[in-house]
Amino acid sequence: MHRREFMGACAGAALTAAARSSVAAPSVSSASEADGVPFSLSIMLWTVYRELPFPQRLEKVAAAGYHAVELVNEFKDWKPQDFAEARRKKRELGIEIDGTCGVWVPLSDPSKRDAFLKSLRDVIPTMHELECSRLIMQVGDKIPGLSQADMHAGCIETLKRGADIAAENNIELLIENIDPEENPKYFLTSSAEGFDIVRSVGNPHVKFLYDFFHEQIAEGNLIEKLEKNIDLVGLVHIADVPGRHHPGTGEINYANIYRKLAELHYSRYVAMEFHPLGDPVKELREARELAISSARSARAARSFESESGRKYESA
Repeated sequence: MHRREFMGACAGAALTAAARSSVAAPSVSSASEADGVPFSLSIMLWTVYRELPFPQRLEKVAAAGYHAVELVNEFKDWKPQDFAEARRKKRELGIEIDGTCGVWVPLSDPSKRDAFLKSLRDVIPTMHELECSRLIMQVGDKIPGLSQADMHAGCIETLKRGADIAAENNIELLIENIDPEENPKYFLTSSAEGFDIVRSVGNPHVKFLYDFFHEQIAEGNLIEKLEKNIDLVGLVHIADVPGRHHPGTGEINYANIYRKLAELHYSRYVAMEFHPLGDPVKELREARELAISSARSARAARSFESESGRKYESA
């Protein structure tokens, strides 16, 4: 990704200092607290309104009731004034950039480790300009001549090195699984292996992006894996199977997943990454309402059980 110099040395230093103070991963946003749920809701922006200028896309996000977005390469050709306008617009609308891509060097190839670490260092100024603290990465395709074990070990070692850089800059690195139907060449198709890699790295600055869409296609058994590995989950992505459309169009019971996230006190981001079939704002609102109502029902059930227990004890 392209980096842009700050507007003058003094202004740049001030911007960097301000951004560094803001990149610590937040737990619950004011929006999620107002909604009465433990997690925050976001939109992976590549899925909607790609033809509109960035500020107008943020307006559509706000109209759908969301307060965060995730980026892929929307900013690749931005100049300093474009970053400044994006910051101004997201503050005006109360929107955060909770995650972005930006490093495309494979983790699975040990021979590319130095190139990965350089790319990671290079993208950090852009993350600061975006005021973003999470870097979403794909581990890369299988490497000819390397075994699964070799690539697995390579990912761990590279991430250990990358985690030191992340810790120095107060950011998080997130690795993601991709199902083999979408990309049969991709190395990490199993969330179970992804969780194992993150656990082996053993650094809080490295987490797993649990994409329910990809995992349902690859292996299924979504909720049990969520329960077993909730401490390693840094972000979850939402789309139904088949078709990558909004929850309720396919086979995944997202109401149960949202209830489980609430039961597990998951306090990070839940990002919609689906292709709308109709009006995007309407479908995103409906997806948000399902997430909030399901999570609230889980909290209400816990409250009822707790209250019932107290009454029984006092009887």
